[in-house]
Amino acid sequence: MAWTTPGALTIQAIETEAIRVPLDKIYRGSKYQMQNRCTIITRILTHQGVVGEVYTGDTDEEQAVLLKIIHQELAPALIGMDVFNTEGCWESMKPATYDILRDRNMVLQAISCVDAAIWDTVGKALNMPLYKLWGGYTNRLPIIAIGGYYGQTPDELAREIAAYLDYGVIGMKFKIGGLTPAEDLERLHIARRVAGESFRFMVDANQGYDLRQAIQFCRLAQDAGIELQWFEEPVKWYNDRIWLRDVRLTTGVPVTAGQSAYNLTAVRDLIVDGAVDYCNFDASWAGGPTIWRKAAALADAYGVKMAHHEEAQISAHLLGAIANSSYVECFHRQRDPIFWDIQTDARPIKDGYYTISDAPGFGVALDRGYIARYRV
Repeated sequence: MAWTTPGALTIQAIETEAIRVPLDKIYRGSKYQMQNRCTIITRILTHQGVVGEVYTGDTDEEQAVLLKIIHQELAPALIGMDVFNTEGCWESMKPATYDILRDRNMVLQAISCVDAAIWDTVGKALNMPLYKLWGGYTNRLPIIAIGGYYGQTPDELAREIAAYLDYGVIGMKFKIGGLTPAEDLERLHIARRVAGESFRFMVDANQGYDLRQAIQFCRLAQDAGIELQWFEEPVKWYNDRIWLRDVRLTTGVPVTAGQSAYNLTAVRDLIVDGAVDYCNFDASWAGGPTIWRKAAALADAYGVKMAHHEEAQISAHLLGAIANSSYVECFHRQRDPIFWDIQTDARPIKDGYYTISDAPGFGVALDRGYIARYRV
């Protein structure tokens, strides 16, 4: 329903649904593992009849915490506010972050859910896709897969890579950091042999290496003739801004980070300190599209490209709106069945590119049967 009456579009209620889908196996990165794929659907109801809804995030055990924050703290602050006042809505939610006795990131994830749904409501009201509302730079973005998890045999890894060729993605982000650099390179060699020379490879250590190991892996890959499009979170967290800079300046391999930055000032410090070539700030973890767009403008001022950690249903519109964008990301269907199955429309991937829907807002049409099956 499009909004046609001039004036405010006021929030009447906020609804949520938590989704948890069991995966076929445990997926292991360098220092973490997971066996469920989760998301939260957030719905904005307005007095004028316009409804916005979108799914965001991948938090599992903390879902109940996020829902409690949304309903007990954020919703009371927003009821009666105008969704077109996106900055005012965000500022009204901000006091929930002031409690020093809890994890602020949980609050920011909750804010991210609501902020994304507010923007979807705005797009629905204006009958406009958000990538156009935010700048409309392109509706077609290169898309990569995320994979190469640990615990597979060489044959299983080869079959996974072959599946990405069938998906039509332009490349992949390959998991490393859980073994020695030499052992990780052997795994990457398998992927390269299956995918071929034109397939693009990024690597993601998930903060698994120390500085020496990160540099060693880059050298080994260069000696093997494997070009790395970027190296994501190559080093451990406790001195990362300096070490990220050291990796990119020492090796010449572009460095990506930002998904673990949970606020705009942390992104600012990464960029100003020369630590990144790509910033993959996550709008579903760190305050929603309102904050991500500010990070993108900051990155542009410093010649840094923007990426986004997962969440193609959100990230495609954000990245499509700006000139300094890079890749949309997805997973293998077994690793992220929600992305592939929760929406009623097919995923628009062809010849390495993802085409953004021109439907209003985020263009997400949800499968109610799927939701009923996996609702927590």
